[in-house]
Amino acid sequence: MTMFKTLDDADLQGKRVLLRIDLNVPMKDGVVTDETRIERVLPTIREIADKGGRVVLLAHFGRPKGKPNPDMSLEPIAAVLSNRLGKPVGFSADCVGPVAAGIVSALNDGDVLLLENTRFHAGEEENDESFVAELASLGDIYVNDAFSAAHRAHASTEGLAHHMPSYAGRTMQAELEALEKGLGSPEKPVVAIVGGAKVSTKIDLLSNLVTKVDALVIGGGMANTFLAAEGKDVGKSLCEHDLADTAREIVAKAREAGCTIVLPTDAVIAREFKAGAANETLSVDAVPADAMILDAGPASVEAINGWIDRAKTLVWNGPLGAFEIEPFDRATMAAAGHAAERTKAGELVSVAGGGDTVAALNQAGAADDFTYVSTAGGAFLEWMEGKPLPGVEVLKA
Repeated sequence: MTMFKTLDDADLQGKRVLLRIDLNVPMKDGVVTDETRIERVLPTIREIADKGGRVVLLAHFGRPKGKPNPDMSLEPIAAVLSNRLGKPVGFSADCVGPVAAGIVSALNDGDVLLLENTRFHAGEEENDESFVAELASLGDIYVNDAFSAAHRAHASTEGLAHHMPSYAGRTMQAELEALEKGLGSPEKPVVAIVGGAKVSTKIDLLSNLVTKVDALVIGGGMANTFLAAEGKDVGKSLCEHDLADTAREIVAKAREAGCTIVLPTDAVIAREFKAGAANETLSVDAVPADAMILDAGPASVEAINGWIDRAKTLVWNGPLGAFEIEPFDRATMAAAGHAAERTKAGELVSVAGGGDTVAALNQAGAADDFTYVSTAGGAFLEWMEGKPLPGVEVLKA
């Protein structure tokens, strides 16, 4: 089913393997505070090293704007990688030039080397041909394991694939296979849950989804914009009133495509946005002018869970309410828990992604039971919007 080559197709023994990974991890005072992204790439690094490849790691960190910046050095991450792999990981203070070339030429089969931040050179983000050639001179094979950077056509994410045999790493492979199950050729019926604060950031996403799914559940702040577009009074709720026409266009497009749009019918409202604020549950037709909608109510959750029961495939992006503070996390927690149960029972393929989504599913204790949770923010969204991702397209060639 795959349209790209994987590590199964590569002869790695004795080869210098340029492995692009995502090490853009949260750090505080030089210490990594969340190792999720590091954990995800360990299997690919191990496999290449075990098969006798000489692993040369390429990654970016932060936005140094094409110049070296000691605050964005990858050096502290080499120690974390070494610790997690249980073997030494070398470090080169530059990703190209004589220093890098010297260290790479001294590598033995199975060795692992981390090169300094590729974005310390302007040629990385410009996908500059001479910079790509300098990087390419350090390797025999290119493996991309950074789906989260696949929506960028940079030297280390796209350019290199034109210079040498190219393969998807195991993380990239898992991500692409999961996405294919989610929207590429999913088992129907397909239900999408899209939440979050604003419609404005997800217009392309909603427009694409209504043509691909059987039901689209809209939650979070963006649901208020749709309710207001229907002429309902949403009081002081977060709402983009200027996007009423856009909301109506999306609803019309859904109707044409035979996609059911599911909006909240009841809501948890409060006068202030803080944990434990006095709140009540009302019909969305009865929101007081001085109140704001902060979560979907129990009747809405029941309807959403009903759609999850009917679905064979679920794609989820964004929370259903202000899940960061109690008790406005209830709808998100209940629906996430229900989707996790259905997945665990083998009744549902569930694919989720996008920043807040990962946090919400972790909070619900549901993430581990989903079929796949993508840690890629922008790339996951662009994939959901139906846009081709340069870093993936080039692997298909």
